[in-house]
Amino acid sequence: MGGAENVLETLVAMFPQAAVYTSMYGPDLMPAAYRSWDIRTSFMQRLPGVTRYHQAYMPLYPLAFRSFRLRDYDLVLSNKSAFCHGVQTGPNTTHICYCLTPTRFLWMYDSYRQRESIGGLTDTALRPLLPLLRRWDYAAAQRVDHFIAISSAVQERIRNFYHRESVIIHPPVDTARYTPSGEPPQDYFLVVGRLIPYKRIDLAVRAFTQLGLPLVVVGDGRDRAKLEAMAGRNVTFRGWLPYSEELLTLYRRCRAFIFPGLEDFGIAPVEAQATGRPVIAYAAGGALDTVQEGVTGTFFYEQTPEALAAAVRAFDPAAYDPAACRASAERFSVEVFKHKLLAFIAENL
Repeated sequence: MGGAENVLETLVAMFPQAAVYTSMYGPDLMPAAYRSWDIRTSFMQRLPGVTRYHQAYMPLYPLAFRSFRLRDYDLVLSNKSAFCHGVQTGPNTTHICYCLTPTRFLWMYDSYRQRESIGGLTDTALRPLLPLLRRWDYAAAQRVDHFIAISSAVQERIRNFYHRESVIIHPPVDTARYTPSGEPPQDYFLVVGRLIPYKRIDLAVRAFTQLGLPLVVVGDGRDRAKLEAMAGRNVTFRGWLPYSEELLTLYRRCRAFIFPGLEDFGIAPVEAQATGRPVIAYAAGGALDTVQEGVTGTFFYEQTPEALAAAVRAFDPAAYDPAACRASAERFSVEVFKHKLLAFIAENL
């Protein structure tokens, strides 16, 4: 579960009768509410162990989505971070791609390989496939009628990798749920996210261990044991708290939210701002769209524990107005997303 699923849930709510086409689907791995959707899978669904070991079948994804012939639809919305924009549509079908990012695995392979710890035989086997998959991915992007980017950073990638223009419609954030409490902040900082390499939670853990300031880490993932081993006693791991009252309380009471990774958008810092709390973020990616320097937070400019620690030392929570943080977050509400997307569809369908 991640940002792509948040977008998908909103799209299904907007168009409840629409079919959802996907490569494969593990009902036991996804929210129970998804079982009422009209989900249609590709031939990959029949492959052994595919929902548990999907990475091993990576070369088949283009074939899986190319096998969908969606010629009888007036409108196709592709919710894309990889290959789903490669579906076949008819001459009377408008295909709008809501692009979470151009396929990172193909176009930013070296950074992807580092963050996913791909090496050895796997790296050797994959490299010959990359030029072929890039050509397929680029050709599929040319068949899309209209691109929507989730952030300025993604808009630039669409232009650079696909040579296509796009408009920006930021992803929906449940600002109606994440609201301020009006209580003064307590003496801890907060980071929320999957504990996997590219989220760079390690920067926050190392920085706060050096500072000796309280840090609460919410999330789980394959890096948890390593992060716990490097953490000082001032760093507390709370595990995964999806959409819980406990998570809402942690947002509302933190001194600031820490956002150390480079994200295509980043929903968690917007959730924090929706509760009235400022953000200390790495100055790159989606954070440049969602955090306003000096108004709703501050940036650090090198992805190092030392740079983050320096930003925390200089941070004054009293300098940030909770009402300004909340107002900024409302720019990314679910209702704003729906209004902008429906207007775009009406203009282009």
